[in-house]
Amino acid sequence: MIALSPLARRIAYVTTFEILAILFATFLLSALSGGDAQTSLPVAAASSLAAVAWNFIYNTLFEAWEERKGIVKRTVVLRVAHAVGFEGGLVLILIPLFMWWYSIGPWMALKMEIALLIFFLVYTFFFTLLFDWLVPRRVA
Repeated sequence: MIALSPLARRIAYVTTFEILAILFATFLLSALSGGDAQTSLPVAAASSLAAVAWNFIYNTLFEAWEERKGIVKRTVVLRVAHAVGFEGGLVLILIPLFMWWYSIGPWMALKMEIALLIFFLVYTFFFTLLFDWLVPRRVA
């Protein structure tokens, strides 16, 4: 097990998560597009960058909305709405990117996005489980 400060742990988590995500997404997009990994690497990296940027923007806007509404506790319904809103925004960003990069139609781009969404749901769960085991949080 590795002991890190909270800030170092977050940096290690994000860095490792994104590097592996780009690697895995490259091969998934390559398989879905019928192309090679070299062609899919730039779009996988762009997708990762888009997701990180959108995450920052979306959460900033969402938290400002919560503050304006006086929401102090996130219910299950609010968490579901947050997740759906985030993924919906990411779909609107990535589908045009896939259409342009791969010269495909919206239906194929949507199928690629759905495959990535399912992959990332599973990947995030198992990555976090393993990361928490290898680099446990320090509890005060």
